Amino acid sequence: MDRRDFFRVTGLGAAATVAGHSTMIVPTTATAAPPEPTAVKRLPNRDEVPVSDTWDLSRLYVGDEAWEKAFVAWTEQIVGYAAFQGKLSESPGMLAECICFNLDIERTADRLGHYAMLKTAEDQANSVYQRMMGRFTQAASRAGQAASFIRPEILALPSEKLDEYLKSPELAPYKLLLTRIIRYKPHTLGEKEERLLAMQSEMSGAPSKIFRQLQDADMKFGAVTNEKGRRIELTHSNLMSFLTSPDRKVRETAFHKYFDQYEAHEHTLAATFNATVQKDVYYAKAREYPSALEAALFPDNVPVSVYDNLIDSIHGHLPTLYQYFDVRRRKMGLKDIHFYDCYVPILTEQRTTHTWNEAVEAIMAALQPLGSEYCGVLEKGLKGRWCDRYANRGKQSGAFSAGSFDGDPYILMNYKPDVLDDVFTLAHEGGHSMHSYYSTKSQPFAYYDYKIFVAEVASTFNETLLNDYLLDKARDNKERAFLLNREIDAIRGTIIRQTMFAEFEKLAHASVESNEPLTLDRIKEIYHGLLKLYFGPEFTLDADLDLECLRIPHFYRGFYVYKYATGMSAAMALADRVTEGGPDELKDYFGFLQGGCSKDPLDLLRGAGVNMEKPAAVDKALARFTRNVKELDSLI
Repeated sequence: MDRRDFFRVTGLGAAATVAGHSTMIVPTTATAAPPEPTAVKRLPNRDEVPVSDTWDLSRLYVGDEAWEKAFVAWTEQIVGYAAFQGKLSESPGMLAECICFNLDIERTADRLGHYAMLKTAEDQANSVYQRMMGRFTQAASRAGQAASFIRPEILALPSEKLDEYLKSPELAPYKLLLTRIIRYKPHTLGEKEERLLAMQSEMSGAPSKIFRQLQDADMKFGAVTNEKGRRIELTHSNLMSFLTSPDRKVRETAFHKYFDQYEAHEHTLAATFNATVQKDVYYAKAREYPSALEAALFPDNVPVSVYDNLIDSIHGHLPTLYQYFDVRRRKMGLKDIHFYDCYVPILTEQRTTHTWNEAVEAIMAALQPLGSEYCGVLEKGLKGRWCDRYANRGKQSGAFSAGSFDGDPYILMNYKPDVLDDVFTLAHEGGHSMHSYYSTKSQPFAYYDYKIFVAEVASTFNETLLNDYLLDKARDNKERAFLLNREIDAIRGTIIRQTMFAEFEKLAHASVESNEPLTLDRIKEIYHGLLKLYFGPEFTLDADLDLECLRIPHFYRGFYVYKYATGMSAAMALADRVTEGGPDELKDYFGFLQGGCSKDPLDLLRGAGVNMEKPAAVDKALARFTRNVKELDSLI
């Protein structure tokens, strides 16, 4: 989950790195099952959670009072922008002083915003932290308005003067930053227009905020009886527990009960999604980009061909996906296969549980190729208090890593001992956090903030090593088949499924760009067509599934999800390169982790050893998918 817009003031400096996770499963050492209560099991309130299971935010601020003091001081500094307005053409020294002032403002915003966001994530119904987050976003909007003159003034400089500035020693530390600003010249408006767009920042975030409040605070899903006869409250965070149940009735009941809430709110959700797409299209037109897709790819300097090649590669391998669904149906003894049959391991007797420390130990063993320093730092963070470990009432669903320049690279989890997928989720978020750790150590604030495009490489790299480690340790064909099933589902969930989401975003935005509004029926029409394409003619599509597109948080950050697919493809290629290579290949990978945003994402990946402008990495991952499907079919 990305949270960058909460912390960005002008976009001249760094911003928060917060990333999501993909869906994967791993077997670990079995432990005893918990006792079976007869009452409905409910989530604890936040104040009932043991402190040792929560993150320690003191590296950011020792408490709310310290945050408040820093926040007030920061807001008083915002007026300092006025001293530079209209003067950036005077000398390179004046511009350098302005950039330094702006970076100081952004660095404090990075710290303030992270603390407020993390406290809000702990309990989204807590009005104290909702207000804190609201005050910060309003102040950040004011700062953005106050700083909105900087880009237009820089871009108004004659080309000769810009060249002169770029050669000046005062601006040498900011040459890359300035070069990137100059690249935006065709898409930057005048001072007044930029100020108006800056004033819209809080308003433009409304669709995402409405979605989050509706989904995380207002929706209630009731309770489901699991395969052990226990009545358990159904939530976002434990839906996967039910979808991995060996009892098909449990899976089916949880699926329909969950989607009943989306059907009850489908018109509100459709209007909210339409609003976010309309926002994307509006800003793309205002800044004279050819399309919303090209506007979204521009900051990373990624050509549209990378996006389109991904979709084309997946389309070319869909017959193997259909084959896998048929293997799954046959091996599970099903007459027909539904969405709620796609996450439970085919070999259900391999299902195990694991504690937090057992998960950490498995991850550390798998990551040994990355060396003792990497593993030592990560183990200390995971066993210490980088992490907010378990679900509580009102806590943000899912998982993310939030690496800031001045704090620890924090990890939010909703860890569940009976969901084996969460081990891989923890390895994934640990990859994000270590990327933050190394980029912060190696880069100044202006260049520490790596792009999400490359963030997903560091995280899925760790998942790949964990998967390969466990496959090597498989004791028999049954265990190997279980792990192959897991990797197949990982590739399906992260590369193929996220590409389907990416194609949906492309079609949805294209619909609005062609003046076709996204009504509920239009949204369902687009999504249903993709469901038929990606699941194949023999798959049974429940009507509920047409509403799935209304529950994906990433759709409120346009054109984000394709990075999961490209990231996992690159990660698999790099993992092979590191494990099969030597010191030079490992050094290349650490150079990538240390790079921050000191190069464009595609250049960082080329330096690490993979070229994502060609389809080779994606095709290699899909070839692995094909081999795994064939081997799985032969083993079971």
